[in-house]
Amino acid sequence: MTTYQLNVNGKPRTVNVDSDTPLLYALRDDLGLQGPKYGCGLGQCGACTVLVNGEAVRSCITPVASVKAGKVVTLEGLGTIDKPHPVQKAFIDEQAAQCGYCINGMVMTTVAFLGKTPRPSEAQIQQALANNLCRCGTHTRIIKAVQRAAAATTTVKGA
Repeated sequence: MTTYQLNVNGKPRTVNVDSDTPLLYALRDDLGLQGPKYGCGLGQCGACTVLVNGEAVRSCITPVASVKAGKVVTLEGLGTIDKPHPVQKAFIDEQAAQCGYCINGMVMTTVAFLGKTPRPSEAQIQQALANNLCRCGTHTRIIKAVQRAAAATTTVKGA
């Protein structure tokens, strides 16, 4: 076991885990964060996605040791119930969640994506989210939510 100092959601956090422990386990089991979900355990579904230095990362296959110097943001670190992040608000407004299991990955991937592509086309959105699996069939609402978030973010930045 090794002690790691992590920056999670803007706060210093300490975990005592093996170096190859997946970041997902440290976030959920040691820090009690419930945003990232365990889905496939292979980095293929996206339910575990978090941001590390602004990049979307699959936390189920990312060892804690590889992010010790990075800034980790989980769903809990984006916004609050009273003031959700523009992407969270767009997903709520478009009622993009059904069961909610994939939404963590969809939201976190969208935040990273819009950070690089603030005015995406529908095809770009579909490509960006292609590796996030959802079985509920809310894909149309998810696309609309990303479009809404892009418009809101552009409006806010331009004000």
